[in-house]
Amino acid sequence: MNFTYSEKVEAWREKLIQFMEEVVYPNEKVFKEQLDAQPDRFADIPPIMEEMKEKAKKAGLWNLFLPDSEYGSGLTNLEYAPLCEIMGRSPIAPEVFNCAAPDTGNMEVLVRYGTKEQQDKWLKPLLEGKIRSTFCMTEPQVASSDATNIEADIKKDGDQYVINGRKWWSSGAGDPRCEILIFMGKTDVNAQRHRQQSMILVPLNTPGVQVERMLPVFGYDEAPHGHAEITFDNVRVPAKNILVGEGEGFAIAQGRLGPGRIHHCMRIIGAAERALEVLCKRVEERKTFGKQLSEQGVIREWIANSRIEIEQARLLVLKAADMMDKVGNKEARKEIAMIKVVAPNMALKVIDRAIQSLGAAGVSEDFPVANQYAGIRTLRLADGPDEVHRQAVAKLELGEQASLRENNCLYN
Repeated sequence: MNFTYSEKVEAWREKLIQFMEEVVYPNEKVFKEQLDAQPDRFADIPPIMEEMKEKAKKAGLWNLFLPDSEYGSGLTNLEYAPLCEIMGRSPIAPEVFNCAAPDTGNMEVLVRYGTKEQQDKWLKPLLEGKIRSTFCMTEPQVASSDATNIEADIKKDGDQYVINGRKWWSSGAGDPRCEILIFMGKTDVNAQRHRQQSMILVPLNTPGVQVERMLPVFGYDEAPHGHAEITFDNVRVPAKNILVGEGEGFAIAQGRLGPGRIHHCMRIIGAAERALEVLCKRVEERKTFGKQLSEQGVIREWIANSRIEIEQARLLVLKAADMMDKVGNKEARKEIAMIKVVAPNMALKVIDRAIQSLGAAGVSEDFPVANQYAGIRTLRLADGPDEVHRQAVAKLELGEQASLRENNCLYN
């Protein structure tokens, strides 16, 4: 494995870093001010966001996440990793470059599994950044860490499907530009356990679709994006809206979540880097008990541990990305599961140290770390909780070890 960035990737990095410094970082405060000035934080998009998106398009920094050159930049997962990391340094940056979840995952689903008609109607405007989307999988009534628990109902009725159920933590549904959702439910409760589920496209304005409330995270509403609880009451959509076919929902979910998980981890590395920068700057500026904070032994331990942990996580992200490129998402599932556990836990430790170094200011809105902590804490749950990923890693490891014992006389 050679993780040295190629000339092509270095050129992309330089261009992206310059854009972040000239456009994104200076407008983080502007975005917040415009958002806070609105009577309803979910009613309108701060104008600065659309301005930044237009600049990103003109700069050619658009849809970098898609490896398919017909739709995106044609970058591999390994090439995209350092770019996604840079975007992860700012909470508003992913959207600026049209590389924000859940749109990225939904676009990948439409690229891989959508019909030509579905792609023309929904993928193209998503790729252009004209609309946004949401993904409806998690349910409040069941433990959704096991996707086979899903109870939402999708029933065929002539040339339509009728949908009933309740979903929550549907990220992006609060956005006024959100027009389409991907809904996961059961079409056949009597089928084999992993063939009961299907996915279907549902326009958000379909009769019977009701956004009940927006769900804040530790008090942050994450407007205008947000996370919604949505009810579906006898919602009717054309049968042609089904993705691939009945019983394919679980397989599609696995295909969607692999890239989504590693993209989260790539962004998390960037967030941790920024938190470490905040920490280092702060401890050089403040004194306690006659010494710079940066001269205190415990602070130096925080800095050293943070750097070590970030580098370890980055290497595992790059390894997982490299495997996805070379042997596919299925063969890389152990590495994807490992990094999904490692990255959020690492970042939370680094961010917590930054908060501690800032003192009371660390839990305020004057610095980005409190918001970072709230957002990244959710990623120990989103796309599968730590415990499920650890279970998957252990299961795969036990299988590999059994195979080694079986085939190697040293173990006999």
